[in-house]
Amino acid sequence: MRFQAPASVAFPVVALHNRATDTVDSAFIEEPMNELTLDSMLQEHRLFEPAQDFIHRARINAQRLTALQDKANTDHEGFWAEQARNELSWHTPFTRILDSSQAPHYRWFDDGVLNVSHNCLDRHLASRGDKTAIIFEGEQGDTRHISYRELHQQVCRFANALKAQGIGQGDRVILYMPMVPEAVIAMQACVRIGAIHSVVFGGFSAEALKDRIEDAGARMVITADGGHRGGKVIELKAATDLALSRSTLKVDKVIVLQRTGKAVGMQPGRDLWWHDAIRDQPDRCEPAWVGAEHPLFLLYTSGSTGKPKGIQHASAGYLLGAIITMRWVFDIRDDDIFWCTADVGWITGHSYVAYGPLACGATMLMYEGAPTVPDAGRFWAVCARHRATIFYTAPTAIRALMKFGDEIPARHDLSSLRLLGTVGEPINPEAWMWYHRVIGHERCPIVDTWWQTETGAIMIAPLPGAVATKPGSCTLPLPGIVADVVDQNGDTITEPDQGGFLVIKKPWPSMLRTVWGDEERYRKTYWGEFGGRYYLAGDSARRDADGYVWIMGRIDDVLNVSGHRLGTMEVESALVAHPRVAEAAVVGRPDEITGEAIFAYVVLKGPRPAGGIDKALTEELRRWVTSEIGAIARPSDIRYADNLPKTRSGKIMRRLLRAIARGEAITQDTSTLENEAILDQLQGKA
Repeated sequence: MRFQAPASVAFPVVALHNRATDTVDSAFIEEPMNELTLDSMLQEHRLFEPAQDFIHRARINAQRLTALQDKANTDHEGFWAEQARNELSWHTPFTRILDSSQAPHYRWFDDGVLNVSHNCLDRHLASRGDKTAIIFEGEQGDTRHISYRELHQQVCRFANALKAQGIGQGDRVILYMPMVPEAVIAMQACVRIGAIHSVVFGGFSAEALKDRIEDAGARMVITADGGHRGGKVIELKAATDLALSRSTLKVDKVIVLQRTGKAVGMQPGRDLWWHDAIRDQPDRCEPAWVGAEHPLFLLYTSGSTGKPKGIQHASAGYLLGAIITMRWVFDIRDDDIFWCTADVGWITGHSYVAYGPLACGATMLMYEGAPTVPDAGRFWAVCARHRATIFYTAPTAIRALMKFGDEIPARHDLSSLRLLGTVGEPINPEAWMWYHRVIGHERCPIVDTWWQTETGAIMIAPLPGAVATKPGSCTLPLPGIVADVVDQNGDTITEPDQGGFLVIKKPWPSMLRTVWGDEERYRKTYWGEFGGRYYLAGDSARRDADGYVWIMGRIDDVLNVSGHRLGTMEVESALVAHPRVAEAAVVGRPDEITGEAIFAYVVLKGPRPAGGIDKALTEELRRWVTSEIGAIARPSDIRYADNLPKTRSGKIMRRLLRAIARGEAITQDTSTLENEAILDQLQGKA
């Protein structure tokens, strides 16, 4: 039976893909929001009902979903209070649900006391102590199985090691780690003692690491001698040393995990090997009982100002979001083997590797390396070898792997899979159908999930036993999430397939609390429009005649490359830092693998290269950006010009740049340009 949503539910608007080019159609806006018109160009009408055998065993069926929605619509705060009481273990139960007195700084369950590590580990010991918590496979083939009891002991030992080095409640600790169990152990150890961790993706450069260390005011960095990725050793300790040598902030300690055996320099008095730090430490550590609103972690996401934003999440509300989405969206069962392929350096790796699965007592897979080592069948080999039942990955990975054909996954036994998921960006229908047919063998539901670093947990997604799916749509908001698509005045768009702004109209527990050290930026970025009434997601969206949400793209200048959000200003700043570059402007162009590719326009301090081509300089600038930010920000295309297209007031006309990057005809008025002749250069005609 197809799920029919209650008419009273406000449904958000989701992803739009350009079916003609099979790429994500991103809407980046330079003008004020009230000048924006969003149109839905193409439709997707295929509908896939949940299989009856899946419905029969599902945690939530259509009737249960309707009951949850009705309860949430009737009593929003009471609904969330019930979830918090049922799903979290409290040291001191809360009596207050939601404090909106300082909105938009919302506080949930703020007089309650708990510990997140206790909720992830201690409460499972009696019933699941011998159950496998983590199955790990390294890129080189090494494997480990860690039980809940063993994980608890290792977390306690490392927590005691942190305390021995002077780390305590409220201290910030930077993690710059490979994708190994010790990364999760370090995260859990930090929250066990009330320290605030900030994980920096191991692919980021030393400069990006330095910026995050300084902004967080970190006292310690936890890293490794290196990690295995793509058949190479990623030299994390060397990058850490470079970051700290450039930093104006003195970090007290650096703890180094010996992962690759590569020789690294150790600074006496500052650096300490992981194995030495935990030597003789007891395997019991009493959790630090903290308030529900105690900061759990900072996670930096790119912003259009060029300075990364330290998104701050609170302990209780964040964990509640991770738990209920594990139960509702992934239909997690006691016998599942859950594999989220995300790195812990991203929010997905926080919510669905380090916290959500453990808080639910699940068994999760961790894999260290690249999906194409030793060949393009590595993901499918890992699934088959460890009998994964739930597989959650990015559309970028799916698109890249599907290009190798159906034969490679066909070599592996994927019969254990029962549920598939996607995260990071909208998935185009062709990739969705390949995923459904080749990986899921047309029997596994696909949960296409929309959420953000800022939301903490999945917000819009199909509940696999209750909601029919459409390729490319994240379908419906979860119970308790009041999402909507509104026009420039903040009014609900009732006409189907009319694009607008995706907003969340009521606070939810896992929402970000602030931007670290910048309250004004928090208010302006997320609550600055519509009179502060709604949380502005930064995405444009539409909903179809069935109320399904389709994400259409970003409404600002944040690029989405392989599911990772990068600010254009960060890339532009990196380019301009090169001694030969005077100006730079960066836009995104559709790419069938990465969703968006980075297209850079560069004005040099010297003469423009003959014909606008300088292959050596282009490669030099690509390497430069990689060293400044990381490989994820490496421009795909660089075009040289004498100037950028600017109005007489000095404003760069970015819409022109986007049109040129996409190979589109320029149809807009260019009479306001300071120099219209520059368009020929930008288009490669001169």
